[in-house]
Amino acid sequence: MSKFIMASKAGLILLLAAVMSACSTTSNASTSSSAGAAAVTTAAATSGAAANVQLASVKAADLVSFDEEDVAAAWSADSATTIALSGDSATVTGTGAAASGNTVTISAGGTYVLSGTLSDGQIIIDVQDDSSVHLVLNGAELTNSSSAPVYIKEAGKVIMTLEDGTVNTVTDAAKYVYPDAATDEPSAAIYSKADLTINGTGTLKVNGNFNDGITSKDDLKIVSGTIEVQAADDGLVGKDLVAVQDGSITITAEGDGIKSTNDEDTEKGFIAISGGTFDIKAANDGIQGETSLVIDGGTYNLVTGGGSANAEVKTGDEGGFGGGGFGGGGMGGGMRGQAPSGDGTQAAPPEMPDTDAVAGATAESAEGTTAPAPADNSAAASTDTAATAETESASMKGLKSGGDLTVNGGSFTIDSADDAVHSNSNVSITDGEFEITAGDDGIHADSLTAISGGTVNITKSYEGIEGGNITISGGDIDVVASDDGVNVAGGNDTNGGQDQFASSGSNLLTITGGTLTVDASGDGLDSNGSITMSGGTVTVYGPTNDGNGALDYDGSFEISGGYLVVAGSAGMLQAPGDASSQYSIAMTFTDSQEAGQLVNLKDKDGNTIATFAPSKSYRSVVISSPDLKEGGSYTLSTGGSSTGTTVDGVYTDGTYSGGTEVVSFDLSSSVTWLNESGVTEATQGMGGMGGGRGQGGFGGGTRPDRGTAGGTPPTGTPPTGAPSAGTGGTTQSGTDSETQM
Repeated sequence: MSKFIMASKAGLILLLAAVMSACSTTSNASTSSSAGAAAVTTAAATSGAAANVQLASVKAADLVSFDEEDVAAAWSADSATTIALSGDSATVTGTGAAASGNTVTISAGGTYVLSGTLSDGQIIIDVQDDSSVHLVLNGAELTNSSSAPVYIKEAGKVIMTLEDGTVNTVTDAAKYVYPDAATDEPSAAIYSKADLTINGTGTLKVNGNFNDGITSKDDLKIVSGTIEVQAADDGLVGKDLVAVQDGSITITAEGDGIKSTNDEDTEKGFIAISGGTFDIKAANDGIQGETSLVIDGGTYNLVTGGGSANAEVKTGDEGGFGGGGFGGGGMGGGMRGQAPSGDGTQAAPPEMPDTDAVAGATAESAEGTTAPAPADNSAAASTDTAATAETESASMKGLKSGGDLTVNGGSFTIDSADDAVHSNSNVSITDGEFEITAGDDGIHADSLTAISGGTVNITKSYEGIEGGNITISGGDIDVVASDDGVNVAGGNDTNGGQDQFASSGSNLLTITGGTLTVDASGDGLDSNGSITMSGGTVTVYGPTNDGNGALDYDGSFEISGGYLVVAGSAGMLQAPGDASSQYSIAMTFTDSQEAGQLVNLKDKDGNTIATFAPSKSYRSVVISSPDLKEGGSYTLSTGGSSTGTTVDGVYTDGTYSGGTEVVSFDLSSSVTWLNESGVTEATQGMGGMGGGRGQGGFGGGTRPDRGTAGGTPPTGTPPTGAPSAGTGGTTQSGTDSETQM
């Protein structure tokens, strides 16, 4: 098997422990106090010490349980009270309920079976003790022209059963009429002020024309059933928690798809999902947990904000090749900031909120929809959604958590106008399959992003994977980004047009396992701090412009294991640092090389160290492998062909032949810098052709994500000036055996 395609298809990892070697101050990963969040511990680190950051595994079952009442769908006609609905009236047979015109009130615990059609009325549950109500929908169609068809005022718990083989429909009014201006309940087609559980194998269709589809002011649990919701605002809301065990859930919402809202109690406000099928189209967030979000399984198709095609256009961090000048970091250095405007000035990014804002008056929402106007009623005050509830900000994320977000499994297809996976704290992915197209970040955490398993395929993003710190210890990850592929920075993302992270110098990208392939137009791996790599396989293609680098770090890059293949531009070329215990080479070409042209590195015995075909044009390559040995003799060639099998452009097995030798050299240091003439010395403080860092020279500028620019660049910067034409160019004859793993 390939040295670069490792057998590291990691399975489920129950405990993620990332040991980070930082070159500066304390890690900025937060410590959560919520029982619903993954435990995070951070050990303070002084300069040169290690910062230990652990995300303990948390499962949905750790947060919520389903008791016997929740899962019990069976009922007996002998002991149940039946409620037969007929137009604008109802007939009650049994005890505990009474009908008055078009209103049915249930006032005692027990089992109640609803069937028939209520054309304009309301089912009210008002039980003044802790008794549970078992409400069976047995082919019921409920409509109300001025309020909610189902209003649960009080009860110990309500279990709503969808009877097998039945279709049940609940439709509320587009405008609600309340008894006075101070009243704002109910506000959903099915509205509960008690714990609400839905089970059974039937179908429930909810049309929330006024505001939400289904809302519980306490717990909302779904055990099973087919649930279809259309909502003027949010689809499913559980203030204290939303828990889903199974079921088929389809939601079309002008607000969020599924959300929890309790932001006052850290033990509440979470979402825990064990399984089920989810098809959600939401104008705002797809699934949002206020304090935490844990997903163990299920199948998810999420489209938010109209999808990535509807995302805000970002100008990127690419900055152009500013060239010119002797800046603080070298010729033409430090030119990477906001994209310049027409007059050459740097445009400031827009400030956009990431959290929901509370509106105090009727107004057009951030999505451009207008809340319904109050009804004209002299006897009763009418209110509308915007006057009584939150209006959504411009957050249009797929999976979102105000605290920790944990995914232990599931199949996800996410098309988001904003981040696809987002946490205001930590993200932990231990397993699952992700297909992501994102208008902003593919995966984002304000603190720690940790991936230890699963398959992540980000086919479109502004920045692929972002976090205050990032740890990759397993999984198969493919990233396509219009800006940075992997971005490590400090602070938080304000959802503006640019990355608002600030560099603290202590941020760390840690790679210990897994397979990571990056195709980036900006930086490939970008750490506003340092990088450590001790295992895994990393392949980076791009960028092609000299204003970015395939590797970009401010502190150090220490590699002690794993396989690293990089092809990109040469203007800001960096390689692993001199303190690395594993050897690396960094090759700069005089001219740009064609995309798809093979690069081959072999030892003096003809054993291939690496063969790969960059997907973009390139002018530099960096290779690090455990098979590179001090004192060994090696040859780098381009062109030719390979009979091996290719994955992400990297060839395994087979033989390489027909290439053109570019340079032969002996390996004498941890980082060997090459051009077409042979080995050359890396020079501190200069950036190669137009590269480097620091204050820009003529036409330069600074990068806002770097803090103060200028000064001596990190170890591993490229040689001074343009490489001269080499003496290579002889065509190889015969074939070289590829003795890859």
